Amino acid sequence: MGSNVHVALLRGINVGGKNKLPMKDLAAMFAGSGCRAIQTYIQSGNVVFEANATLARRVPALVSAAIAERFGLQVPVIIRSAGQLGNVARDNPFLGKGAAVTALHVAFLTDQPDAKKVAALDPQRSPGDEFVARGSEIYLHCPKGLARTKLTNAYFDSRLATTSTVRNWNTVLKLFELAGG
Repeated sequence: MGSNVHVALLRGINVGGKNKLPMKDLAAMFAGSGCRAIQTYIQSGNVVFEANATLARRVPALVSAAIAERFGLQVPVIIRSAGQLGNVARDNPFLGKGAAVTALHVAFLTDQPDAKKVAALDPQRSPGDEFVARGSEIYLHCPKGLARTKLTNAYFDSRLATTSTVRNWNTVLKLFELAGG
């Protein structure tokens, strides 16, 4: 797994027929930003790419600006290095508890939230669902499905003063594999 491999997670594109953004156009925007070895995965805005650390830090702003200019959409772009994604793949607290893989998701945050704000999250907000915040990720166990949970992007974003995007566990593992894990 190269230290220059990163994964970009875009929020809210190609969901329910809204915010349409073709993957070939998205890949071109990453190339235009200076990224190399670009691969997209499914239509929901997952991009594996190579870039040095300096460029990788600039990619969210560069790609968001390109999307706004070309498509008129405000799309948050969250970046993780391949190593960081590997930590996420290894550290899911629900795996050892026998949780069904289909009930597992990860909310990726733009930055690490304040510990006091994390401590103030309501563990009973969505009875039957669970979450664990670790660093810049929130691991979700939603046995009734993500569509039925009250543990939403809007909830975490408002409570933690950040921006999040959620991926199911199979997508997390596939992106880690594509990133060389």
